[in-house]
Amino acid sequence: MKAILMTAVGDPDVLSLQELPEPEITEACQIKVKLHAAGVNPVDTKIRRNGLLYPLPLPAVLGCDGAGEVIAVGGAASRFKIGDKVWFCHGGLGREQGNYAETIVLDERWASLMPANLSFTEAAALPLVLITAWGALFGRGGLQSGQTALIHAGAGGVGHVAIQLAKIHGARVITTVSSERKAELCQSWGADETINYNQENFIDAVNRLTGGKGADLVFDTVGPEVFKDSIPATAYFGRLVTLLDPGQLNLAEARLRNLLIGFELMLTPMLKDLPEARDIHVDILRRCAGYIEQGLLKPHIGDTLPLEQAASAHRRIEQGHTVGKIVLTV
Repeated sequence: MKAILMTAVGDPDVLSLQELPEPEITEACQIKVKLHAAGVNPVDTKIRRNGLLYPLPLPAVLGCDGAGEVIAVGGAASRFKIGDKVWFCHGGLGREQGNYAETIVLDERWASLMPANLSFTEAAALPLVLITAWGALFGRGGLQSGQTALIHAGAGGVGHVAIQLAKIHGARVITTVSSERKAELCQSWGADETINYNQENFIDAVNRLTGGKGADLVFDTVGPEVFKDSIPATAYFGRLVTLLDPGQLNLAEARLRNLLIGFELMLTPMLKDLPEARDIHVDILRRCAGYIEQGLLKPHIGDTLPLEQAASAHRRIEQGHTVGKIVLTV
């Protein structure tokens, strides 16, 4: 099969299209999937630049998100049949094969039936960002109907689905953007207010929009400076959830506000082999498939590229300001 190999740690040029032996089912609970598309996420670029997340040798196949068609099932596999269309977040961290490839074998527990109204390309864009956004908003953030959520970088891969999930659950959504075009997109996904951080201070804007109260939940998808600046934009007794390491910060104001601070790393169940937590991830995909089939949730594909242009996809993500998701077609 054709696959993109990460041959060394470094810039995108270490990604190389090569021929590999096709993976085969080795355990009775596994399924074999012909991949049609693979989502590209920032974590892929970080692994390529910094090294695998397991102490194993290169080369490796990256890519956590996949969508495709079941072409074989193990003797004890009962959830899927040949021909089923599935999506999943599995592999790509350095131990199991990732999805920048033509086929993959995985335990059937970690796959779910695709939403019936999505293409393979659309489906491959979503698993990691849906699980991440759900965990941050509802798992760590405890977001409730009627509350206000501030979602940073609303036009990004995680941000654009976080807006939609928060609205489905009855929240008021404020989001930050860098341009008028991104503001319009966020509004089309349901954002109630958008703040262009190039034109106004988001702390002042959030407090103005909330009558001085601040947001009940702030979801930081950007990094240390935004996390720090978000503290005075969070309501007293509110929650501040981040995807990233906030670094060394003075948390006196956060303490004064009695904030709950949470971290969302959806890779933990894969990295630490936590099957019960992975079951929750698959359940999130099932629930989101229902929303998608009802027309309440949709992906935004910023660009699609053929598998052999994986290096170009990495460059685009590292340049920043990607709208929605980039997907590789296989």
